[in-house]
Amino acid sequence: MPYYETVFIARQDLTDAQVKKMTGDFEKIITDNKGKVHKTEFWGVRSFAYRINKARKGHYVLLETDTPASAVHEMERQMRLHEDVVRYLTIREDELSQGPSVM
Repeated sequence: MPYYETVFIARQDLTDAQVKKMTGDFEKIITDNKGKVHKTEFWGVRSFAYRINKARKGHYVLLETDTPASAVHEMERQMRLHEDVVRYLTIREDELSQGPSVM
């Protein structure tokens, strides 16, 4: 199966527990569709380069997965509908990264 790297930004007024629950929900979508989550990293609250929906900061989360494309499409659909997700980006990778990310 192909490898994907997804980074999403959650609203700044959420607690860490709420962000972890949201991340768990997205991971469940991947695992229910016969995929695997290899790495999850919480990058914490970081400032934006410009305002997005009147917000200046957000919780950044990285997910590295080995999953079919249909599961990624479903996860992105759920992110698009979720009101607490500010932005998301999914990139297809040739191989999974080793060790922690640069962030």
